Amino acid sequence: MTDFRRDDQFEDLWSHAKERGEPFSIAAVAGLPDVARRYLTHAIAPGTPGASAVRIQMHGEIKLGKWRPFVAEEVICWDRGFIWRARTKLAGLPVTGSDRWIDGEGSMQWKLLGLIPVMVGAGPDISRSALGRVQIESVLLPSVLLAPDVAWHSQDTTHVDAGLSFRGEPARITLASDEVGRLQTVSIQRWGNPDQGSHRPVPFGGFVEKEATFGGYTIPSQLRLGWYFGTDRFDDEGEFFRVTIDHASFR
Repeated sequence: MTDFRRDDQFEDLWSHAKERGEPFSIAAVAGLPDVARRYLTHAIAPGTPGASAVRIQMHGEIKLGKWRPFVAEEVICWDRGFIWRARTKLAGLPVTGSDRWIDGEGSMQWKLLGLIPVMVGAGPDISRSALGRVQIESVLLPSVLLAPDVAWHSQDTTHVDAGLSFRGEPARITLASDEVGRLQTVSIQRWGNPDQGSHRPVPFGGFVEKEATFGGYTIPSQLRLGWYFGTDRFDDEGEFFRVTIDHASFR
């Protein structure tokens, strides 16, 4: 496990998870569009207890001027929010910190050598952008997409929209999968200002390059993500996050 400084809120978020829910059965998705049904029956093995939280260890590269390696750990608790804490380097010096959205408020705080602030943010725009992140990351906790209030609408034989609500905040996520339900892309209109202009909804998403199964859940295990997804700007200026998931535990 990645060695991070103690974060009581991180551990509290993980311990807050509810008891596991009812085991998954194919009957639970019988009335859904074909694309949604294929995806969910591929993502959740029959008999897998429902989960409301996931804890993930990961590594990858993040684009901060140039591509820089990172290691990270994340908790998503669908009742409350998420915390993503990571470690990378700038000019050869360690930078540690976190992005989070907890109980309606988002923030980010990153420090050089654990002491000097290099990136700090909070307020309505940060909160709204962080909310979009946890909404798109529902694919890392696919049991939440079984909720009765998730509205599924097929676009075609490979694309489906999932309309869901996270703590009362609505979102529409677009998923693309192949003929057996393997996730290929995921996207959302996420609040942000990647060009440093005004905050606004901007296409965000990416490609699922590999998947892995943990505890009965098959989730993306290698992704490329960024702004302007689905446009020519993604490759040149939008992509900023490449991640490999090493392990996931569900509660």
